[in-house]
Amino acid sequence: GCILLGIAPCTAMVLVWGYLAKGNDGHTLVMVAINSLTMLLLYGPLGGMLLKFGALPVPWQALLLSIAIYVALPLAAGYISRWWILRVKGREWFEHEFLHVLTPITILALLATLVLLFSFKGETILRDPLTILWIAIPLFLQTVLIFGLGYGLSRLLKFSYQDAAPSAMIGASNHFEVAIATATMLFGLSSGAALATVVGVLIEVPVMLLLVKICLKTQGWFRGAAGSLASEAAK
Repeated sequence: GCILLGIAPCTAMVLVWGYLAKGNDGHTLVMVAINSLTMLLLYGPLGGMLLKFGALPVPWQALLLSIAIYVALPLAAGYISRWWILRVKGREWFEHEFLHVLTPITILALLATLVLLFSFKGETILRDPLTILWIAIPLFLQTVLIFGLGYGLSRLLKFSYQDAAPSAMIGASNHFEVAIATATMLFGLSSGAALATVVGVLIEVPVMLLLVKICLKTQGWFRGAAGSLASEAAK
C-alpha cells in the first residue's frame, strides 16, 4: 500500500493546495499535466517492479486496468470535455463561469471520498491504532522531507514564492485516489494494502494543510511574495 501510494504523483489535490497557498495556478496546471502523463506511462512499470522486489505477486492485468480506469479515462474525458466546451461556449465562459462552478465540486468530492473511505476502514483504525501509527510514521516523514527538499531547492534556485509553493507541494502530495483504487483492485478492500493507502489519506490531508500554513508564513523568503515586495518598496 505504501509503495502504491509513494509512486503516485499528485494530479488533483495539488490544485487545492496551490490555491490555498496563493501559488501560481498556471505553473501548477503544467506540473499536473506532466504528472498525469508520467503516471500514464510509468505507474504500471514502477508498481510492478517495486512489488516484485518486495516478493509480492504482480497481477499485471489488474494493475494495467486500474491505470486505464483511474488515469487514462479521466485524462481523456477532461481533454474532450474541455475541447467541446471551448468550441460550444468559448474560452471566456469556460474560465469565468464553468471553472467557478467546478471548483467547489472538487472540495465536495474530496470530502465525500474521505467520508466513504473512513466509513469502510473506521472500525479497523479504532481497533488497531498501533498498526496505524507504524504505517503513518514513514508516510509522514516522506511527505515532510520531500516538501522540505523541494521548498529548499526552490529557494536556492531563486524561484518566486508563487512557483515555489506548488512546486514543493506537488512532490510531497500523492494521488491517493489512484493508490486506493489500485490497492483495492489488486489486493481487495479488506487487505493491508488498502488500509495503508487509507492511512495515507488520514496523514496527507492534515499534513498538507500544515505545509500550506508554513508556505504562507514564509512567503518573505522568496521574491515575488507580498511581504518581500513590501519590504523592497520601503527601502
